[in-house]
Amino acid sequence: MPIYEYRCRDCNAVFPRFRPVGAGTEGVTCPRCGSESVERIVSVFSSTGSGATSTGAPMGSCGPST
Repeated sequence: MPIYEYRCRDCNAVFPRFRPVGAGTEGVTCPRCGSESVERIVSVFSSTGSGATSTGAPMGSCGPST
């Protein structure tokens, strides 16, 4: 089950929840204020490794510099 991040529209708290793939916001409540007015947001993901791509370019770059 993936972890999704949600933002409360009432108090702006951001919090994670384990949810089934494709699940909406039904049944998700804000842990800070209890509101059900939440939206799923795009979260930043993390990867492990050396921090470089297979080409040797730093992650986040467009490729090796020339």
